[in-house]
Amino acid sequence: MATNRQAAASTNPWRAPILFAILAILFVLEGTVRNSMFSGSWNTSLAILNMGLLSAITALGVNMQWGYAGLFNVGVVGFLAMGALAPVLVSLPPVEGAWAAGGTRLLLALAVGVGTLAMAKLAWTRTRSGILTALVLIGGFVAYRWLFDPAVIAIEANNPARHGNIGGLGLPVLLSWVVGGVFAAAAAWAIGKVALGLRSDYLAIATLGIGEIIVAVMKNEDWLARGVKNITSIPRPVAQEVALQRNPEFVDFAASWGFPAAEASGIWVKLSYMSLFLVVLLVIILLAELALKSPWGRMMRAIRDNETAAEAMGKDVTRRHLQVFILGSAVVGVAGAMMVTLDGLLAPTSYNPLRYTFLIWVMVIVGGSGNNWGAVLGAVTIWFLWIKAEVWGPALIAMLTGPMADGPVKAHLLDSAPHMRFIAMGAVLLLVLRFAPRGLLPEK
Repeated sequence: MATNRQAAASTNPWRAPILFAILAILFVLEGTVRNSMFSGSWNTSLAILNMGLLSAITALGVNMQWGYAGLFNVGVVGFLAMGALAPVLVSLPPVEGAWAAGGTRLLLALAVGVGTLAMAKLAWTRTRSGILTALVLIGGFVAYRWLFDPAVIAIEANNPARHGNIGGLGLPVLLSWVVGGVFAAAAAWAIGKVALGLRSDYLAIATLGIGEIIVAVMKNEDWLARGVKNITSIPRPVAQEVALQRNPEFVDFAASWGFPAAEASGIWVKLSYMSLFLVVLLVIILLAELALKSPWGRMMRAIRDNETAAEAMGKDVTRRHLQVFILGSAVVGVAGAMMVTLDGLLAPTSYNPLRYTFLIWVMVIVGGSGNNWGAVLGAVTIWFLWIKAEVWGPALIAMLTGPMADGPVKAHLLDSAPHMRFIAMGAVLLLVLRFAPRGLLPEK
């Protein structure tokens, strides 16, 4: 019966529009109704929507890997962090004195590192000699550290109170979104060449560890992005609120709509971000849908459903897995660059697996893995619930404990109210898996 219901849901043409309409109504209520459940602020509603759209882009990348190919990537946070580096290295202005202190030596060190890996592979391919390959790796590592360590020390000693990092190139911030995808794709290629031959459970463990390694590197390599000291004032592609508030024409425009200039400027900036995010999201969905309906997409789903049969038909399963792993990670990297641009801040300590891996997976599962529109619906819905559960949870606990007598049980429940969002996410996931195991919008 459950299978029949899911099959009917996947063919119901009205299911997706109805669910998206309900979601839109929630955002309208958040912006217009002010009570214990909704804030009545368009600034808050649009802020939730913008992060929901970025989560949707991230969920699309994970859906490509899991929904198309069955790859269990538990290192999503690492690829988001790789993308987040792009606005720092591309769009920030150059740091005065950083390149003179150690920039050239740093580039030489990176070139030696890449060259060492290439030479080691060549030595192994030509000779199959483990001793020769090890000697190449050891020699290259020594040369790399001889160049790298003094360069890093010099860069981090350059005005450490304000900078202490290599700085950026001063290029447009929109370009950094594309570069963020390239960074994540390069990391995915390196990881995939090593890990994609593993069984699915070992692949999950490997990606989890590698994701944490990427975040740890960002925290500890101050020359790259100031480590835990964070990077602020990242350029943004939209107007500044202060500049809008000082513009007489904008002030008059806001007054004509009945908004104070301060509130209207926040709404205008968030609408500007929303427009950019929607364009990127729709372009990625278009490309993803074209790929899914192409012979390549049908082949990927055939590999997902039965690798043995696909290999028997002559398909290079590992190579195809690497392709979709790189594509999905590139989309996640684009989302990482966009998140940093929205916040104007890169804080490596904020990249935790609960928010940037577990929650993304909940979005994909709830929305419907294998369905791109399902990933979008799940992402925006779960993010809305994640934010509102912080308000609704304590209100619900206060209502339930109101008739109770004062005592340790009531005190414990009230103290636990801030953790209701975790309970809510678990409950939503369990309900969806029970009544809609293929998600709200199942794969057709």
